[in-house]
Amino acid sequence: MEPLSKRLYVYRMRQDDPRKCTSAKLIRFKLASPLHYRQRFPRNFVVLNPFAEKVLHPGDKPLVERYGIIVVDCSWARVAEVFSKKFTGNNLRLPLVLAANPVNYGHPQKLSSAEALAAALYIVGFRREAERVVGIFKWGHTFIQLNREPLDEYSLAGSREAVEEVERAYFPHLVADTGQK
Repeated sequence: MEPLSKRLYVYRMRQDDPRKCTSAKLIRFKLASPLHYRQRFPRNFVVLNPFAEKVLHPGDKPLVERYGIIVVDCSWARVAEVFSKKFTGNNLRLPLVLAANPVNYGHPQKLSSAEALAAALYIVGFRREAERVVGIFKWGHTFIQLNREPLDEYSLAGSREAVEEVERAYFPHLVADTGQK
């Protein structure tokens, strides 16, 4: 089977400062492949969508192994607009984690594309690959350290409901505020 990095994809909207764009760096380092504007998403891919009803859980590992993960790189100022369109594929949201990137440090779910891919990889059981994805950034190790406990527990959860229970345990006020289950 080909390396997992061949199944990590970035759909770049080019809405952010290109010097701070983590997805561009992932592509340059050949840790992810670009999807082009207006390109249809393959049906079976996992699409990281912050507004999806279903949460990513370890049982999604076969989908990731076989088809891959797509992260949509857009500005957080325009995220609602971007995700108002339905993306084909398995739209799944990440459970809550904290950003470690310099722009949004400590903010829940305001992740860079690299952080989102790393969190997804970690949760489905590809910890080494997750560390490799964020390892090319000065702050990358901080992301894993900051979120190690919830990521470890998410990665051990046996169902989507169990992931949501862990999420409620670590972020009770945030889950209540966002209306997530």
